Amino acid sequence: MNKEYINPDPGFAGSSAEASDARLSALLRESRTAPALPPRFQEGVWRRIEEADAPVKTNGGVAWLDALAALVLRPRLALATAAALMIAGALLGVRDGSQRAHQDAQARYLAAVAPNSLH
Repeated sequence: MNKEYINPDPGFAGSSAEASDARLSALLRESRTAPALPPRFQEGVWRRIEEADAPVKTNGGVAWLDALAALVLRPRLALATAAALMIAGALLGVRDGSQRAHQDAQARYLAAVAPNSLH
């Protein structure tokens, strides 16, 4: 398809397609209205930037917990942390299972030796 026949407007028939595109672009740019910024907009933007750069103030008691979480959640230590938590969970599960098995064994022994003492 020829570029001359793209624009059906007869006013553009003698000009090239690039010139008509440039005219159309200029008209579209002029027709756009930029909304007015609210009052003190730039001051608000700079204030938010400064607040984001400022260190976070904590209530003292939880500061060590935040520091620990920040340390543990670093990508370099995340895998090691996950592995340590899984091992700790497995060890606690083994310990709890051992205690329950010990208690069950005591209860069975007591039931075998003195069956009426449990009632």
